[in-house]
Amino acid sequence: MSNPQTPQVSDSLSTWLSYLEHLHSRSIDLGLERVRKVADRLGLASSAVKIVVGGTNGKGSTCAMLEAMLLAAGYKVGVYTSPHLIHFNERARVNGVSASDAALTAAFAEVEQARGDTGLTYFEFTTLAVLRLFAGQQLDAIVLEVGLGGRLDAVNIVDADCAIVTSVDLDHMDWLGDTRELIGFEKAHIFRTGKPAICSDPVPPQTLLDHAAAIGADLWLFGRDFNYSGDRQQWGFGGRNQRRNALAYPALRGANQLLNASAALAALESLRDRLPVPQQAVRVGLSQATLPGRFQILPGQPTIVLDVAHNPHAAAVLAQNLDNMAYFPYTHAVFGMLDDKDVAGVVARMGKRIDHWYCPTLVGPRGVTGQVLADRVAAALPPVGKEDEAATLAAFDDVAAAVAAAQKRAGEGDRIVIFGSFLTVAAALTALGRAH
Repeated sequence: MSNPQTPQVSDSLSTWLSYLEHLHSRSIDLGLERVRKVADRLGLASSAVKIVVGGTNGKGSTCAMLEAMLLAAGYKVGVYTSPHLIHFNERARVNGVSASDAALTAAFAEVEQARGDTGLTYFEFTTLAVLRLFAGQQLDAIVLEVGLGGRLDAVNIVDADCAIVTSVDLDHMDWLGDTRELIGFEKAHIFRTGKPAICSDPVPPQTLLDHAAAIGADLWLFGRDFNYSGDRQQWGFGGRNQRRNALAYPALRGANQLLNASAALAALESLRDRLPVPQQAVRVGLSQATLPGRFQILPGQPTIVLDVAHNPHAAAVLAQNLDNMAYFPYTHAVFGMLDDKDVAGVVARMGKRIDHWYCPTLVGPRGVTGQVLADRVAAALPPVGKEDEAATLAAFDDVAAAVAAAQKRAGEGDRIVIFGSFLTVAAALTALGRAH
């Protein structure tokens, strides 16, 4: 008999998600034993080719490009990513369409029945549900984004036919360690013996190289096994045995996207016996891949840029992308971060590019008030030279208020950069009327 608090399959998606948030005593409880136990009971077998994507930054973009190219080639594709920006349904897509509430609640009910008295975190439960949903779809390919790290992440119960590590940098240090070597060791555990293991980090940690060698993975390294070159008009990919020339630049903006696209193309080359993708599908896919909140530029004036850069490595990429834009008299930043993130490291990478900071309060267990955040930003800003104007700082009760203040102050020729936590970008898209 089910627990009276347990939702039924007919209950709403929001009822189920609320239930899952309170199911386990810890929001993160790394380890695969509990997840594997429930997965075995569920029966998640699928003949689809499985591509697992891990890394500090670039995972979402790489997944989006793989999805778009495989769909353009005519394959049935399932994609699992996290976190979502606006709606939970974004996490599970089948053939480019987000899963329906009904499909998700049906999968949740199956996981709930299979788990018995086994405790699962929100992420573990929802990962199993999405895998269950995919197992019933006769898919040709499944692309799965790792949530946190790799070795102990719930996604790692899946044996990847090809695994990608996009980049290794400092984030989630409480869980993964405080050096690139420790974090690289965790991420390398999505690699499998004898299977293609793609690493697009130009300087991979030795621990990643050592683990790949120890298990006998087929390691593809950027600069050794695959590379890219380009001019102003077009770019080309070179792999072990395959060249793809005269490609248009990806629809996803930013200097780092060629690195992500190269990793995706290396993965497709490594799988071409099972998933051949013609050149035209590559062209179409790269031109159509979209991902909200990744150096997303909204039309109109002042220019508004949204980016979920919430660690120093992502902030350095954002700073480079901002530098590559046209001239703007003033740059306004709506900047919201969670309490456990490296605010000082992010602010240091942005340097003196920001003239006016607008710091909103983010609610929730890891939230921080706008005033506390503004104080942290002030402490991290580089010293101002005699010729320079000091940046201004202001705190706000929420993201909508910060966005409104930035819009009010910004001149037509200025730009507003909204960045930091997924929560910040999601709330801004909602405030700007662009949440779909």
